[in-house]
Amino acid sequence: MKRHVYNCQEGCPVESTLQIISGKWKAVILYHLIKNKICHFGELQRTMKDCSRRMLALQLKELEIDGIIEKTIYPVMPPKTDYKLTSFGKTLIPVIKSMEKWGNLYNQSVDRKK
Repeated sequence: MKRHVYNCQEGCPVESTLQIISGKWKAVILYHLIKNKICHFGELQRTMKDCSRRMLALQLKELEIDGIIEKTIYPVMPPKTDYKLTSFGKTLIPVIKSMEKWGNLYNQSVDRKK
């Protein structure tokens, strides 16, 4: 079941992109999946300390519904779940890497002002 994506204004593909990756944690989740290839739910939760378990599960579910990530559940106790980018999700790698690069530049400029 695909999540409803609202029609963006004609000629505004940025709005379409933001509808998929917006949310406080989605870009961060994608960043970690790009860096690590596969992440377990617990690893993401430990890495993203300010993100509640419920919010993390919700953001992961939306990314899965949108075809950006895929989830694998292993039938073990306790349950083990991991996530990875789909081939379509991998098309976001340059977007997230550009965000990483810009974030590093911003962080350096803020550090210089202190």
